[in-house]
Amino acid sequence: MKTLILSGLLLPLTTAAYAQLDTLGYPAERLQIRALLHQPGGYRPGPTCRDMVAVGPKGDISFSEAEWRAAQAKEKVVFRSVRVVPGSEIIRIYNANSAVVNWLADVRLSVAGQDVALKVRRLEVFIKQGSTWCRVAGQGTQVDEQLFPVGP
Repeated sequence: MKTLILSGLLLPLTTAAYAQLDTLGYPAERLQIRALLHQPGGYRPGPTCRDMVAVGPKGDISFSEAEWRAAQAKEKVVFRSVRVVPGSEIIRIYNANSAVVNWLADVRLSVAGQDVALKVRRLEVFIKQGSTWCRVAGQGTQVDEQLFPVGP
């Protein structure tokens, strides 16, 4: 009887230990995601990576890459450059086929002809389709550098 009770008590602890995910491993996948973030011109989805949900800085939602690009055109937004602030990436890989990435972007853009420079905190979700990483969700929040100064 003691064995049965002890087993019943230890089973949830053992299950919890096995349920922990290694999100900090997967060095090859981590390098692939980091390369996507740092490529010149920023992330550019391939033809198989067009399904995405994007939330803009004003809370506007786009349900595909085409809709996201149309929203930019409507607002007369032209991205000049998006650069990862070095060392700001937090990358979590799940089961080698999905990733959650948080990073700080140094953004230069033009809005209706006016040049704008700002820092944006990005949260993005990627999934691996075959050998290709696809961004399926993303949200950017402007960082108020007057209140919260950020690095270089």
